Amino acid sequence: MTTPDNWQKSSFSGSGDGNNCLELATTPGTAHLRESDTPGIRLSTAPGALVHLLNHIKNRTDGEG
Repeated sequence: MTTPDNWQKSSFSGSGDGNNCLELATTPGTAHLRESDTPGIRLSTAPGALVHLLNHIKNRTDGEG
């Protein structure tokens, strides 16, 4: 498996350099997620599956309250 080197911090994490954020990186055909405070633990998935999950979460959130 290719090791990603292009980690990007979530825009919801604020502008500070603190270790309290979600990071995303991509390699060919794979999306990788990690928390900045535990960068050695990563979740890897197909980009389409991640998009499906995020859309599902967004749709549930938009429909509430």
